[in-house]
Amino acid sequence: MVKRLFSLLLFVVAALNVMAQPADYTWTTPSKNASESMPCGGGSIGMNVWVEDGDILFYLSRSGAFDENNTLLKQGRVRIKLTPALECGEAFRQTLCLNDGYVEITDGKKTVEIWADVFKPVVHVEVKAKSAVAMEATYENWRTKDIKIGKRERFQTSYKFASPKGLVTRHDSIISNPADIVFLHHNGDSTNFDATVKQQQMDVVKDKLYNPIHRLAFGGRMTGTSLQYVGMNNGRYASTDFVGWTYKTTKKSSHQSLQIVLAEKQGTVEEWMTVLNETAAAVNKKKDQKASRQWWNEFWQRSYVISNDPDCRDITTNYNLFRYMLGCNAYGKWPTKFNGGLFTFDPEYVKVGEAEYQLSADFRNWGGGVHTAQNQRLVYWPMLKNGDADMMKPQLDFYLRILKNAEERSRLYWGHEGACYTEQIENYGLPNYAEYGKKRPADFDPGLEYNAWLEYCWDTILEFCEMAFEMNRYEGKDISEYIPMIESAVTFFDEHYQYLAKRRGAKALDENGKLVMYPGSACETFKMAYNSTPTVTGLRVVTESLIDYLKDDTVAVAKYKALLGRIPDIPTRIVDGKQVIAPAAMWERVNNIENPMLYPVFPWRIYGIERDNLQLALDTYWHDPYSKKFRSHIGWKQDCIWAACLGLTDEAARLAQLKMGNGPHRFPAFWGPGYDWTPDHNWGGSGMIGMQEMLMQEVDGRVILFPAWPKNWDVTFRLRASGNRVVEATMKNGKVENVRIEEFGGLKN
Repeated sequence: MVKRLFSLLLFVVAALNVMAQPADYTWTTPSKNASESMPCGGGSIGMNVWVEDGDILFYLSRSGAFDENNTLLKQGRVRIKLTPALECGEAFRQTLCLNDGYVEITDGKKTVEIWADVFKPVVHVEVKAKSAVAMEATYENWRTKDIKIGKRERFQTSYKFASPKGLVTRHDSIISNPADIVFLHHNGDSTNFDATVKQQQMDVVKDKLYNPIHRLAFGGRMTGTSLQYVGMNNGRYASTDFVGWTYKTTKKSSHQSLQIVLAEKQGTVEEWMTVLNETAAAVNKKKDQKASRQWWNEFWQRSYVISNDPDCRDITTNYNLFRYMLGCNAYGKWPTKFNGGLFTFDPEYVKVGEAEYQLSADFRNWGGGVHTAQNQRLVYWPMLKNGDADMMKPQLDFYLRILKNAEERSRLYWGHEGACYTEQIENYGLPNYAEYGKKRPADFDPGLEYNAWLEYCWDTILEFCEMAFEMNRYEGKDISEYIPMIESAVTFFDEHYQYLAKRRGAKALDENGKLVMYPGSACETFKMAYNSTPTVTGLRVVTESLIDYLKDDTVAVAKYKALLGRIPDIPTRIVDGKQVIAPAAMWERVNNIENPMLYPVFPWRIYGIERDNLQLALDTYWHDPYSKKFRSHIGWKQDCIWAACLGLTDEAARLAQLKMGNGPHRFPAFWGPGYDWTPDHNWGGSGMIGMQEMLMQEVDGRVILFPAWPKNWDVTFRLRASGNRVVEATMKNGKVENVRIEEFGGLKN
């Protein structure tokens, strides 16, 4: 089970002479449609790039482009034609150049490079040819007028199934100048935020609430080398009508270029234009390209998983391709969305043959501004071992920005302190409009969601709190700014469950002096739970982490040690004569298909390899009836992680091949839709975590190599461990080789 154990003092056994890096990914034929697109991006930008009928096309997305309905809108689509035309014969290649972070398209005579600046919101297109060529660039937009939102389309908004009648996607503003085009979406004064505040009876504190979508302006400007406007055209792509604004080069040249500068700003159009102009003025293409490529080079030095073994080549390739997509939003203000990230495409190619999905490329199921916490966490946990802790900042900042709103909920509804972060939470920190419930009993607690899945489901915040502590343990990140958020989140559970107990009776605690955590929820599955296992486990682990972090503050330590003593034990039960972890001490009904009984294995790491009670966890995995019934590799399912954490090599390998094998689209890491959408980023994130746990685990600072990796799968990896350490190792012909564990240094994060 445990192949080899190394202590903190282990140093170089055999060094790798050459730094490995993932191979480029290449297609040798053009694509049929947008579903056969290739991701490209950087910083906060994502593009779906493909070649269709000789034209180069790409959708353009940026983190944070939320409209009035809290839909995450695309910035538009760009179409490029070359004269002479791009040839699509034997010499055709479209390559994702992973190490340098760009897409290259060539026919042997003409080469086009498409890349995004990692440090500025700018896209560059470079055409280099052996002989002079002309370029035609068309900006295409399908939001040229207000569009009434239909029954299925409403799921891209934060209104979802409860959208008001007559809801529309508001039109963009587009200005075509002789040498450039400016495109802009500007939210008005009334948005989904206002409707949600009113619905949830929070008007009395509205002026105190953070509102990121009020008067939000986003868009950009497209310019190019000697480009001149030649006119508009109407067209249709997939099932969506669009208008195109076409620019052509005034002369042929062996080098042509296109540049798109993006900007966002809450305020007036003039203020937005100022940001746009300042960004454009700061562009220095040569220096920016060098800095961006250096960032991607160093990104791949942080970590990798590489294999040419036919048994695991696909899953290791897809691991790296998925990590590239995560890297495209390294520095966005907003987290990478679990339901497509920055790389969604026309939904009719996701739901093939289903007429109701003949919608624009803005569509994604489960909304753009709402962040489902159970799903989001799986996108961000794997960044620790990948050495990408800096990329976790957008997700943690998300919770930090909405802290005051979450605290105002507790004060207004219940009169106590602590931040109440709900499960399906908006980018402004309130429960989702639809999931809150439009048809609520008159006397129902206004602080609760009237929702069979989400009622009392508010403990996922604890995982994001622990992520902050892990950032500190892994890479020494300063997390002091997150401590008030963590303390407030922990305080909520302590104060709220004492508040509820005192409303039911005379005592705030049970006969053993423990919190009575009822009603609760074990994920979305075991409802009206008493002492939910994820809740009590998460609260215990985070409180212990808080005590350790604040060890020099004696007052705070005493406070949280007292709380620690009030947290109930993890419940267990007997199934077929075996003791197993229970999802809760008691529950009223089963409402979904999650396995909260295994959360003490992951994410909370109380049970597992080289830890106490491994057999208890193994018996839970194999014998608990719900664990067996709900087992799957699809979407956000975590069985691959638990199997690896428990050292079940054959089971982990089986699930990894199902989970991280090629997806249904041409780009193999476009998984889904699963339970959510395509590309399914929580599908990829959970698979990535599972593979990491197969390759390397850590217990009390000790590194365990290949605890659940098949001996007959040759592989080389480089991953991060706590204490600012880098771990490298190779499995070859059943033997562990080239092991190196050392302190990290010299690479920029």
